Amino acid sequence: MQQVDNIVNGQKLFLKEEYQASLAAKKEFEGGMGAVNPAKVDEIQEWTESWDYREKNLAREAITVNPAKACQPLGAIMVGLGFENTMPYVHGSHGCVAYFRSYFTRHFKEPTPCVSDSMSESAAVFGGLSNMKDGLRNCNAMYKPEMISVSTTCMAEVIGDDLNAFVIGAKEDAEGELDDLAITYAHTPSFVGSHITGYDNMMKNTLEQLSIGKEAQVIEEGRINIIPGFEPYLGSLKEVKEISALFSDKIVMIGDHEEQWNTGAGGYSLYAGGTPLDVARTAINAETTISLQKYSSIQTAKTIKNKWKQGFETCNPIGLSGTDGFVMKLAELTGKEVPEQLKTERAQLVDAMQDSYPYMHGKKFAIYGDPDFLLGLVSFIVEMGGIPTHVLCHNAPRKGWEADMQAIIDKSDWKDECNIWPAKDLWHLRSLMFTEPVDFLIGNVYGKELYRDTKTPLIRIGFPIFDRHHLHRYSISGYKGALNLLTWITNSVLDQLDEETKDIAKKKKKKKKKKTLR
Repeated sequence: MQQVDNIVNGQKLFLKEEYQASLAAKKEFEGGMGAVNPAKVDEIQEWTESWDYREKNLAREAITVNPAKACQPLGAIMVGLGFENTMPYVHGSHGCVAYFRSYFTRHFKEPTPCVSDSMSESAAVFGGLSNMKDGLRNCNAMYKPEMISVSTTCMAEVIGDDLNAFVIGAKEDAEGELDDLAITYAHTPSFVGSHITGYDNMMKNTLEQLSIGKEAQVIEEGRINIIPGFEPYLGSLKEVKEISALFSDKIVMIGDHEEQWNTGAGGYSLYAGGTPLDVARTAINAETTISLQKYSSIQTAKTIKNKWKQGFETCNPIGLSGTDGFVMKLAELTGKEVPEQLKTERAQLVDAMQDSYPYMHGKKFAIYGDPDFLLGLVSFIVEMGGIPTHVLCHNAPRKGWEADMQAIIDKSDWKDECNIWPAKDLWHLRSLMFTEPVDFLIGNVYGKELYRDTKTPLIRIGFPIFDRHHLHRYSISGYKGALNLLTWITNSVLDQLDEETKDIAKKKKKKKKKKTLR
């Protein structure tokens, strides 16, 4: 057991004799009465690596094993934290909200402000209106936000709680306490879509609800809104803002969560950074909005294009060509030449790509993650001569994404060796990697078990990453971000090369020694 004067970490703790004995007893108990036959386990294990099992696995529809996505409220919380002095509020059970906070905190290594009205069994039967009434007043009294951003969990959605009616009812019963408080809300059922769906739903509703009464637009000449999407790399947000500032001071980010998860030492602020609410309320007045994640803003795009009659563009500034597209779009919209600074950064990136090309060329990759992340990263892999053998997107939209990905893969000389796997999970990917092996796996922390199982090196890029520190502080967007990607991937290739060749010198020494003895 732990001792006060010698606290050890989990790894060393579980190697202690008493824990090993406990584990052995547990295995004996679970395998008691012949329930587990070790030989049969080994046989099934080997079968799960076969083509026969792969076909059965890929035909699976009724169950998900090891999903490569999270649920809607997670994305909704990110939206809320992207606005100044805003408290995300989840209408649902406390356990769900603890999970969301933990998920973000483990990735960003920072506290995640978010409250819940803690619906319980009685609320599941009679509805959560009373929870909402008390919760909104308590949130306002304790944390004094300028805006509360309300989303929902499965419990509230299954019983059919009406957020619009609940918010109105809560304000009516609040004795004036909530009159001056902005309360935006969106239904975010966890059993539909994923975290990017929740991001989209909340962003759409936030912009619509903040602009109520501003239907008569007053166009701000030259103003451009940028919606970052579900962006787990804080450095990417900073990079996009720096690139934008080189073109115009009228380009604003809507939903800027960079500072919220990047506070410094010496004092914690519950609310840090974020898009000012006055700027968000006038988003309707921009000439154009650019979304950096097409598939994280499908519904938001409809509001901007159809209701606001505003120009709407999508760019994905990951990799060389993706960043080129973003930079040229800003040049087009602002009517300005590309700044020399960006030309220099581009030239430096191209030079680095030429240096590293021989190491990435011809390497096979299995890559998984969110739709827009994959479009950008796969494009970069193709630019570097890599082979995206398996591209898996569990939360791929039904329309458009697969065709967009195919257009990227068609640029590869090895396009016939590349496979796109929409709506598949990580257990599917396991079968694919055993039957059609690759050189490297790129994805989030949940690829660790695939690495251990298939012995395929894992390059950690994506969301979430719990078991490595500070990667979220870097950018994967822009020319600097592409250089980071290039560095991580190329050095992983070189690390593996070192691993595979570490015994070569030893073998030569042995031969030389034998020759000397003669």
